[in-house]
Amino acid sequence: MTQMTEARAGRITEQMKQVAQDEDVETQWLARRMASGSIIIPSNDARPQTIHNVGIGRGLKTKVNVNIGTSTLHDDLDEEILKAHTAVKYHADTIMDLSDGGDVGHIRRTLLAEAPITFGTVPIYEAYNYAIKKYRSPMALTEDDFLNAFENNARDGVDYTTIHCGITKDIARQIMDVKRHAGVVSKGGTITAAWMLHHDKENPYYSNYDYLMEVAAKYDVTFSLGDALRPGSILDSHDTLQVQEMINVAKLTRRAHQKGIQVMVEGPGHVPLNEVAANVRLAKSMIGDVPYYVLGPLVTDVASGHDHIASAIGAAVSAAEGVDLLCYLTPSEHLALPDAAEVKDGLIAYRIAAHAADLVKIRDKAIKWDMAMSQARRTLDWEMQLALSIDPEKAARIHSRTGQHPGNNVPCTMCGGACVYVMLPGQRAYSSEQAE
Repeated sequence: MTQMTEARAGRITEQMKQVAQDEDVETQWLARRMASGSIIIPSNDARPQTIHNVGIGRGLKTKVNVNIGTSTLHDDLDEEILKAHTAVKYHADTIMDLSDGGDVGHIRRTLLAEAPITFGTVPIYEAYNYAIKKYRSPMALTEDDFLNAFENNARDGVDYTTIHCGITKDIARQIMDVKRHAGVVSKGGTITAAWMLHHDKENPYYSNYDYLMEVAAKYDVTFSLGDALRPGSILDSHDTLQVQEMINVAKLTRRAHQKGIQVMVEGPGHVPLNEVAANVRLAKSMIGDVPYYVLGPLVTDVASGHDHIASAIGAAVSAAEGVDLLCYLTPSEHLALPDAAEVKDGLIAYRIAAHAADLVKIRDKAIKWDMAMSQARRTLDWEMQLALSIDPEKAARIHSRTGQHPGNNVPCTMCGGACVYVMLPGQRAYSSEQAE
């Protein structure tokens, strides 16, 4: 049984109880939305240890995913473990292992054990890794290699997997005719498209979708239907390739729901700011009331070294429009693998974006955090201000760096004696009800 089929049968699972408590919603309300597919709880039955499950979908808090993983040019498991610990420490909701270098199976199983939160992978990366080691060429992959990689991930306990099944052979043939400024930038999408064109065969993840659904149902693996043709430049946003793939993904989503398999759909990518809201509306109009998961989106292509900021702008807008899961970017995007400090920077930026969006989507719940911070600021309660900060460590370090005003009831060095709550001390006596 999957979380979706349990919800349809009217049975409340332990995962549903946990999510309902975390989100302050009724379990029956949650189960109804899970039965329809508008909310998912990725939770692989084969995962060996207890994790903190999260719900993703309409009516819940916007979630943030952190990507980590090795590459063919840099493979250091200890570094990835540190990144996983950093993601957990700073409250990532989910984590994805994108490793394609080293022993990816061992890396995945290690990170699964080190990060007791919802965990995702991209199976085509394991297939690529296997092909390089065995055949010395990804073009030598067989259909079985594609499928075995997916089943290996499911068996190991991965909660959700990105499957590039919306890109078909017919679409791949158009890639060179549609003259994109940045081409195809999805690594998994490029591997799949190149393989199809080389062998003149259909995408194994598309032609064997029924088999994927059998495996997913067996382990309760959630499909994250990937956007192999996402734009890699704001100049390529919403071209024919991207839209054709989304149409296929919408059909595959409905097929999975018929089998009781949980699904979320992935989105771009690079999108100019004036098209971000339109992207969400277009996607939702095609896929229906299904969780939407976006990378960024990046609203400019020139922010190298600061892409976590450029993309957090798009993330806030997209989440306010209805995106349910945000995939973070770090300052090292387009430049190198991130280190642990950059993982933190990206995650904090995206948690800010997610909360900003929740102030639009679920204001009555989200606003309580801001109300508490306003109360602490008005009363010069520095202990509470620091504790409520999204990054308490950094806030405390900045506040104390001059060595002045270490305690409560005194101004900070920004305004000093001109502090508004010192010059008009009566303001500090306002109750929260009066302030409203």
